[in-house]
Amino acid sequence: MPAPTRKPARKASKPKTSTYDVAEHLRTPAEMAAYLDAWLEEAPDDAAGIARALGDIARAKGMSIVARNAGLSRESLYRALSADGNPSFATVLKVARALGFRLAARPAA
Repeated sequence: MPAPTRKPARKASKPKTSTYDVAEHLRTPAEMAAYLDAWLEEAPDDAAGIARALGDIARAKGMSIVARNAGLSRESLYRALSADGNPSFATVLKVARALGFRLAARPAA
């Protein structure tokens, strides 16, 4: 009698993951403004985080278009709004304007 044949053990398949990119979920000007407002509200002292949020919004709108409208090169815009970037306030104002945002002040609660 032949020995029973065993099926080869199946390797456990690894779940497929992908990197979450918030820029893919910012579709409307209202969503973009709410995202930036949330950063300003929740982390008002996190300048790097706020700059990254502007970068996320710029990527959602199209970095080349935003750079052109801000009068910056695409590379300098990426660099300024990266995790290691440290944009000047003038750059932040140019980017905000290019994104269609108007900065406003309101009394702290």
